[in-house]
Formats: sequence, C-alpha cells, structure tokens
Amino acid sequence: MKLTAFTDYSLRVLIYLGAEPRRRATIGEIAAAFAVSENHLTKVVHALGRQGWLVNVRGKGGGLSLAKPPEAIVIGEVVRHTEASDIVACFGAGAGECPIEGLCRLRGVLAEAAAAFHAVLQRYTLADLVRNREALSTVLFAGAAPPRGIGRRAP
Repeated sequence: MKLTAFTDYSLRVLIYLGAEPRRRATIGEIAAAFAVSENHLTKVVHALGRQGWLVNVRGKGGGLSLAKPPEAIVIGEVVRHTEASDIVACFGAGAGECPIEGLCRLRGVLAEAAAAFHAVLQRYTLADLVRNREALSTVLFAGAAPPRGIGRRAP
C-alpha cells in the first residue's frame, strides 16, 4: 500500500513537531528540514489544524505547534483522515461498472488487508514515532534557529 504525498507530509510535520514538542516551528523550517515544497505543506498544515492536531498561530511570534501531546495523536487516525479510503476503484462510487462485481472475491480480500493495515497504525501514537527525540533533533534541527517556546509542556 502506498501512501499519498499528503499523508507522508502530514506525518513528517507531526514528527518534526513531536521531536521537540515545546518548539514552535514555521512551515518554512519544516519544508527546509525535509526538502519539500512550502506550498504543499501549507495545505497539509491547514488540514492538520482543522482536525485538531496542530495549533496554527499567525503573525509575529507565530508558527505551528502540536495541539495535543504526542501520546494523544494516533497515527491510524491521521492516516484515515489524510488518505482516500478506496484502495481500488470498485470500493468507491461507480463500482457497478466492473463486469465481475457480484462474483469478485478480490474486493473482500483487499478490504481485509486494508483493515489490517489500519489496525496496525491504530496501535501507534506520535510518541512512539519520536521516542528517539535526541537523534531526530540532531538531524532535523541542525543549524536551525533556537526554538521559540510555546510555554511549559512536558516533552
């Protein structure tokens, strides 16, 4: 199963912020750390904010921060909200166009595989992905400006 770039970038943003949860970052900082487009990240950050995973503060001193502790951000939920749910065309609208729709067993097999995929992701939180915070920080924040804090939050 291949995730979309949107989901990939969503997870990268969360990992970046989860590596130093007290850090407030900008889209530009995150884009530079991962060598990705700021335009794409803007859309991602907006969606993550709408879902309640990020706090997006505009203006001087603004930036992005986690809206929840890393332990409360379930990776399976992020993927469910950022990925299309249809693995193949017959799962979605217009499924009746397949000549073997009523006979095909592939749909059930793929549905089972997707459920297993999501069940595994549901077992993990952002905290699980950033347990190696020190190593992540060394790579992600090398040469970055000192963190702009967002108050006292436990890492």
